[in-house]
Amino acid sequence: MILCLVVFISVEAQQCKPSGKLKGTKPPKDQCNTADGAECCVEGKLYDIYNCSPPVSTATKAILTLNNFEKNGDGGAPSECDQEYHSNETSVVALSTGWFNNTSRCLKNITIHGNGVSVKAMVVDECDSTMGCDEEHAYQPPCDDNIVDASEAVWRALGVPINDWGWMDISWSDDA
Repeated sequence: MILCLVVFISVEAQQCKPSGKLKGTKPPKDQCNTADGAECCVEGKLYDIYNCSPPVSTATKAILTLNNFEKNGDGGAPSECDQEYHSNETSVVALSTGWFNNTSRCLKNITIHGNGVSVKAMVVDECDSTMGCDEEHAYQPPCDDNIVDASEAVWRALGVPINDWGWMDISWSDDA
């Protein structure tokens, strides 16, 4: 009985908790790109920020979101790992700040499991969980702590119908 309690406390201690709040600002006219279902910051709304993400395992639970990594896409700036834009036809992702881990996963592949299928994708960017609502972040809110922000190619490879793109429960793992 005591062993079970200790294990529960250990797992609970590993959960990622918000590290603060960010107050939303109103984007300047035509400065927030809402393509691909992107959300614009709401003036005065408080958004959670995270310096961490849940622990990584062989089946890390996450939310898959849609991102356009092309120039003028909803991602805003070039990808952080290589300062390049990437085609929607390439399987690339951005990871929440904690999982991005100060660029340690840059240009490495992860395997995404969803919709009964698996696909490999290269990490090219951070989905910033610590900042947002500014020009650098395309006037979008900070990412949650559990986001894998993926190109169209990833969604296509997972066999998800286009009308269902945007938000999906998945798991992912580092490639060996």
